[in-house]
Amino acid sequence: MRTNKKGVMHAVLILTTVIILIPALVIVLWSFTGKWPWPHIAPQTWTGRTWHELLFGSSPLPGLLGSSVLLASIVAFLSTVIAVMTARATEIYRVPGRTAIRYLEFLPMVVPGTVFAMGFQVTLIRIGLNDTMTGVVLVHLVCGLPYAYAIMSDMIAAAGNALEEQAQVLGAPAGRAFLDVTLPQLLPGILSSFCMSFIISYSQYFTTLLAGGGKIKTIALVLVPYIQSGDRALSSVYSVVFVGSALLVFAVFESILKKMNRNLQA
Repeated sequence: MRTNKKGVMHAVLILTTVIILIPALVIVLWSFTGKWPWPHIAPQTWTGRTWHELLFGSSPLPGLLGSSVLLASIVAFLSTVIAVMTARATEIYRVPGRTAIRYLEFLPMVVPGTVFAMGFQVTLIRIGLNDTMTGVVLVHLVCGLPYAYAIMSDMIAAAGNALEEQAQVLGAPAGRAFLDVTLPQLLPGILSSFCMSFIISYSQYFTTLLAGGGKIKTIALVLVPYIQSGDRALSSVYSVVFVGSALLVFAVFESILKKMNRNLQA
C-alpha cells in the first residue's frame, strides 16, 4: 500500500512538472521566434530581434530590473516586518480591537483593484506623493500586506511565545529572547511572507501606472502593453526575464535565510 502511494505521488509530481515546464518552454521558444503561423507545430523562422529590443531598446534591461527588484524588495521587507509586528500584537498580546484588525487587514482583498487604485491615487495627489517611488511603495504595501499578515498570523499562533517567556524567566532580555528563540521558528513564515509580498509587488501593473504616473518603470509596466498589442515574441522575452528574475531573487533570499538560521542555531 505504501509503495502504491509513493508511485501515485511520483506520478503526480512528474505530471505537475510537465504541466509547468511545457508552457515555460513555449514562452522561451516564442522569445526567439520570428514567424510561427498556425497550424505549424514548430516556428518557421527564428530571430534575435526580441532580445536586442530587451537589451538595447527604449526600456533597457538593467534599469527595468533594478527598479523592479528594488521596489518589490522594499515592499516585501516592509510588509513582512509590519505583518510580524501586527500578528504578534493580535495573536500573542491580544491587543484591544484585534478582531477588527484581522478584518481590516483583508479589506484590500475584497475591494476591486481598480476602485482601490483610483481612490488611493486621489489620496497620493492630495499629500503630494503621486508620481513618486514612495507613493508606489505605499500602494503596493497595501496590496501585499494582507497576504503577509495571513501567513504570519498562522505561524505566530502556532509557535506561541511559551519558549520566549521561558528564556526571559532565565534572564534573557526581551529582544535577545525573540531573536534567539522565536525568530528561528518564524523564518519559514518570514520567507513565505517575503516571497508572496515580493511577487505581488513585482507583478503590479495598474496600481504602478496610476501611482507612478508612468515615471516609475518596472518590468510589469513594460510587459503588459506588449501582451495587449499582440506581439508574442516581445511579450515572451519580457516574460522570460520577469519569471527568471523573480525566481533568482527568491533563491538568493532563501539562501540568506538559511545562513541566518544556521548562525542563530550555532
